[in-house]
Amino acid sequence: MTLLDAHDALLLDLDGTVYRGGTAVPGAPEAIAEAKRRGRALRYVTNNASRAPEAVAQHLRELGFPANVREVSTSSQAAAAVLAAKLAAGSPVLVVGAEALRAEVRAVGLRVVEAAADEPVAVVQGHSPETGWAQLAEACIAIRGGAYWLASNVDATLPTERGLLPGNGSMVAALRTATGLSPEVAGKPEPTQLVLAAESAGASAALVVGDRLDTDIAGASAAELPALVVLTGVATPAGLLAAVPEQRCRYMSEDLGGLVAPVEHVEVGVRAGWLVEVVDGGLRLGGADESGEPLSALRSLCSVWWGAGGGVPSGVTPVGAEAEAALRKLGIAW
Repeated sequence: MTLLDAHDALLLDLDGTVYRGGTAVPGAPEAIAEAKRRGRALRYVTNNASRAPEAVAQHLRELGFPANVREVSTSSQAAAAVLAAKLAAGSPVLVVGAEALRAEVRAVGLRVVEAAADEPVAVVQGHSPETGWAQLAEACIAIRGGAYWLASNVDATLPTERGLLPGNGSMVAALRTATGLSPEVAGKPEPTQLVLAAESAGASAALVVGDRLDTDIAGASAAELPALVVLTGVATPAGLLAAVPEQRCRYMSEDLGGLVAPVEHVEVGVRAGWLVEVVDGGLRLGGADESGEPLSALRSLCSVWWGAGGGVPSGVTPVGAEAEAALRKLGIAW
């Protein structure tokens, strides 16, 4: 049985999972096409608030993915829903972000303003490559003046074809430093966006798929949904090993090809052939695995280390050439 056999819907992160900027992650179009062929519901759940749902769907189609606007869930939509639940219709909201976020705020009956002098009752902040000091200064004044502060998401970085670039969380950090305050968050890792996406898909056994432990996997934990982490974006083997409980996944794979792998191959657990011991605050890895897949060693290490309480291990010591080779490929030093 594969992950696609075990789950009736995929809640897919985008940046770093499905694509990086203007480039599809290798193997992702084929994996998602197979999910579609098998009748699995798809929901593209992105923390990036800079694009409207239709633009996201169009971008996905251009990269070779099956997508329509009903399958897209953005953090700008989630943020607008939070604001609509808290504020009276027509309330002024200062928007720091792209036009897509402004459009969602207007769509729920709120009035978009640009300056603190307009006396906004709320500030909502989402990613935009155009955000600069002037916009942050207006938001700073409004927040200090008592305006409710909501962030669409707090991803510190944004995976692109050029590498990791500053994300909305980096801009949020600037305002957090300037105001001494912290915003509420609408998107992942809060559970609302994922729960609504699963409900809209009519799912009874949804699987969250993403590349960030602090948003995708933590969001899955908050929503009480199983998660597959892929190593095509932000997550690293060392980071997975040291993950706090709420950021631990059930499954891990190099990429979305893991969706068509047998469940027992991608599930975290000790694999036959590997010998893992906890020694003096660290780990010892010995033996070998017939698959030759480095992640087999990582799943084994995580299973034992997390079961022992977790944290940052003092080190991972290899015993034998096969263990050395696996750790070297994983980028885990000893």
